[in-house]
Amino acid sequence: MRKIILIVSTILLATTSCNDDFLEEKPLDFLSNVNAYDTYEGLNATVNNLYWFSRRIFFDRDEHRPFDFIYGTDLVYDGQSSTDRHTNMIAAYDPNSGIPATHWDNLYTMVVESNIVISRAPVADITEEQQIEILAQARFFRAFAYRALVYIWGGVPLVTEEITEPRTDFVRASKEEVLNQIIEDLNYAANNLPGITEAKDGKLNNLAAQHLLSEVYLAANRPQDAVNAASVVINDPATALMQNRFGSRANETPGDVYWDLFRMNNQNRGSGNTEALWVIQFETDVLGGSTVSGGRGGSYMLERHHAPFIRNVKVNGESPFLWPKSDYTGGRGIGWAVPTYHFTNEIWESDFDNDIRNANHNFVREFTADNPNSSYYGQVFSTENPPEGVDTTRDFYAYQSKVTTPMNHPDGLYDDKELGTLKSSAGATYTDQYMFRMAETYLLRAEAYMDLGNNAKAAADINKVRERAHANPVAAGDVDIDYILDERMRELGVEEKRRLTLMRLGLLYDRVKRFNPYYADEILPKYNLWPIPAAEIERNIDAELEQNPGY
Repeated sequence: MRKIILIVSTILLATTSCNDDFLEEKPLDFLSNVNAYDTYEGLNATVNNLYWFSRRIFFDRDEHRPFDFIYGTDLVYDGQSSTDRHTNMIAAYDPNSGIPATHWDNLYTMVVESNIVISRAPVADITEEQQIEILAQARFFRAFAYRALVYIWGGVPLVTEEITEPRTDFVRASKEEVLNQIIEDLNYAANNLPGITEAKDGKLNNLAAQHLLSEVYLAANRPQDAVNAASVVINDPATALMQNRFGSRANETPGDVYWDLFRMNNQNRGSGNTEALWVIQFETDVLGGSTVSGGRGGSYMLERHHAPFIRNVKVNGESPFLWPKSDYTGGRGIGWAVPTYHFTNEIWESDFDNDIRNANHNFVREFTADNPNSSYYGQVFSTENPPEGVDTTRDFYAYQSKVTTPMNHPDGLYDDKELGTLKSSAGATYTDQYMFRMAETYLLRAEAYMDLGNNAKAAADINKVRERAHANPVAAGDVDIDYILDERMRELGVEEKRRLTLMRLGLLYDRVKRFNPYYADEILPKYNLWPIPAAEIERNIDAELEQNPGY
């Protein structure tokens, strides 16, 4: 609650004045805490900040915290030991750790700003249409923040009104109460946000709210409602899984429709992408766009984390690869987010060669030596049969090419454009990023059908996704939650905020214990929930803010 207390204290100090009328300041022609929310422009500025905060929390805050949603799961492990990347779980999940504290503060800041907008919009000098527009977005963002809070911590303090004075008496609401509030907010958003064809790229729309509503209904054990919400998205005539090559590099080979989904400028509906539901915007060298062509600051550093540290590969003392280079060797990857064997091999066993999501241009396993000064120039090295002595825990492993932009980095990053070599400041993923896309909606509805005991319909939805991937269909009898989680891994991979999925289901411990041996000795059942930050409990002096069990 520190963020709430600090923000409220600042407002109180700013608005305190003498009793003498002639000393009272009355701002008329500039923004202050008094008049900032009186107009559409002022309210909209705060809503825009909520978009910025969504990008910051999940993508571009720095090179560590956005990746808390994939490290410590069944997807990847840390190729270079660091508590900052969850190698030591005891330290990472200590109540005094900066990891849970940072996310708690960020998510509650989003709640605070949403509540200010929700409280002020009804009394602002704006039209009814503007009020609905503002409230629909603010209520979505409040739900979006609480969705992460309730998945990660369980029942948390539920604050739904603007706080105008400091408080130190917060108590935890039940998980059910929090989920019910999220559902109420999302229903309002779904009923009042613009349709997906009317919303600008990057802006919220009614189907983004329905998609999230489907997921939250699953968390609330309301599977039929989850089916209904997902069906709104799936049945909308403006949405469909992409089936054919499209976009900026549609004529290039190798490639396929799955590869096209992740190429630069292909994420938004403006490119013809009917699968995108909500896309986080990154604009290079544009004020507010976050990314810059000369470096990785302000960007999503997924290339840096997930692509291998190919520079260190030595074969008989030679360096077969140039590094960093804009090709399938992975840009300026440094081998931190290394996939588990379950991710690279076990989930593909039945469709290793025919599933396009596992094709080498999508999940890179074969690397062609590109150093012209090496005797191995042009030779192909495979992660399935690595050269003797090569480190396969950080330097040479299979990775998803969606994290990089082969042959398509910004011009400012090239050291030698003709050769394709990059500057040392590379390491970012220079594309817009999916928050929600329709393939996941099918998998959410499949999960809901499974919960209803209708495995035939669950299999049908999973097979919509698998058919696009040219994968063999799954039989209804083989559908269970493990199969759905594996299919999410196949389709979404490191694109997914995997921690939220596993914590929503209460399966983080189970999946890590079985499928990620690098954390298996440290993972504990209590890590299905994070600890409430100790500082929050200590400063909440007028009520008990109860800690999660085991901490």
